[in-house]
Amino acid sequence: MTDDNVTLAQVVLHKGEIVSEVYGPEITAQTTLISWSMAKSMTHALVGIAQMDGLLNIADSHLFPEWESDDRRNITLQQLLEMRSGLSWVEDYVDGDSSDVIEMLFGSGKEDIAGYATAQPLAATPGAEWVYSSGTTNIVTRLLGNALGDAHGSHAKTERFMRTRLLDAIGMQAVPKFDAAGTFVGSSYVFATARDFAKFGLLYLRDGMCNGVRILPEGWVDHARTQHVFDPETGLGYGAHWWTLLGERNSLVAAGYEGQYIMVVPDRDLVVVRLGKTVAELRDAVVAELREVIEQFPIIGEQ
Repeated sequence: MTDDNVTLAQVVLHKGEIVSEVYGPEITAQTTLISWSMAKSMTHALVGIAQMDGLLNIADSHLFPEWESDDRRNITLQQLLEMRSGLSWVEDYVDGDSSDVIEMLFGSGKEDIAGYATAQPLAATPGAEWVYSSGTTNIVTRLLGNALGDAHGSHAKTERFMRTRLLDAIGMQAVPKFDAAGTFVGSSYVFATARDFAKFGLLYLRDGMCNGVRILPEGWVDHARTQHVFDPETGLGYGAHWWTLLGERNSLVAAGYEGQYIMVVPDRDLVVVRLGKTVAELRDAVVAELREVIEQFPIIGEQ
């Protein structure tokens, strides 16, 4: 372990029980850590619940009044979830001079992340090209806030919805962050312990059920893992705000900057959470190590 690759927490759930738990220096089971883009997969859950309530419909277009004057009016919520909006975006965490994600989170867009993202012009026909974009997720969370009735600058209804319908429902303690405009920063900012992130993974492992109660609509977990593209940069497939792990049938991966992972492997009844600080060049090595952990557990029916 080097300064370029530090594992802060790793939790393995097999058959719903913790079977392995490892923490780095000065980190305990009670330490809250940042999700980074794992929050995108939590956003997927929130959209599913909102659709179940009739508040959102993934087939809808004409999502914002300011998009009505051009072809952005044709962008659907489904295309946003697949990262196929067609909106111009540069997701670069190193070169701040050309990075939309850095400008949105830390620069001119930080007070109104969705305003920054929705203002981007089309670079491709909606649905035609896949471009990973944190801005896209914050457009989705703004749509959720609008559907719930939060006025500009307020997030009370969104936070209450998140807590009552998702977090409290699965027994997950977490702190989501909101910008000054009231938008949930669903691209990047949820703080929780490794155990609590594992509870979220367990929800998807159990097909959206928790303690016999349906939290996510039927078919929503399949919606997340229906792969639309393979990303050679990460070595993962992409579904709808979740990644997929090639070679592991029906798998789901929530992945974040610096090597944050929730890996859900139904065929092995397994959830693996890894939180840490890893440079991009070593990310593949971390995934390989997690695959080794996963492969220690037999496929159900092949024991």
